[in-house]
Amino acid sequence: MKRSTLPLILTLIALPAVAHEGVKDPQVLARMNVMETIGKQMGTLGGMAKGKIAFDADAAAAAKLTLEKSSAQVLPTFEPPATDPHSEARPAIWEQWDGFTTESVAMNAAIAALDTSSLEALRAGLGGVGQTCRSCHKAYRIKK
Repeated sequence: MKRSTLPLILTLIALPAVAHEGVKDPQVLARMNVMETIGKQMGTLGGMAKGKIAFDADAAAAAKLTLEKSSAQVLPTFEPPATDPHSEARPAIWEQWDGFTTESVAMNAAIAALDTSSLEALRAGLGGVGQTCRSCHKAYRIKK
C-alpha cells in the first residue's frame, strides 16, 4: 500500500462514525450501516462500470457478495418502525410495508442476477440494480 493512500483509507474508515453521529436508536443505526454498506459497494461497482476504477473481476465479485449479504438485511433492519431525527427513512416504509417489501425483493433479485465476470456484463446488469435503488429511494427516503 502506498503511504499516500493511508490517510484516505483512515478517512473512509472513520466516515461511518461521523455520518451517524448523534443517532441514538440502535435499530436505526443498524439500518443506516446496512444502507451505507450497500452504497459503498454500488460505488465500487459503479466506479468500475464508468471506468473511474479499474475493472477487477475478483473485486467486483466481492462487492456483489457484500451487496447480496447487505440487501438480505434490509427488511429485518427496517421491520421495526424505529425512528431517529437523523434517519432518512420516510414513515411510508411502515405505512406501505408491502410496497417496501416488493422494492427490497426486486433489489435482491437484481443483485442476484448481476454478472460481475466481465466489465461488459457488469455494465449490462448494473443499471437494473441502480434502478431498484432509485425507485425505493424516491418513495421511501427523505433526502437530507
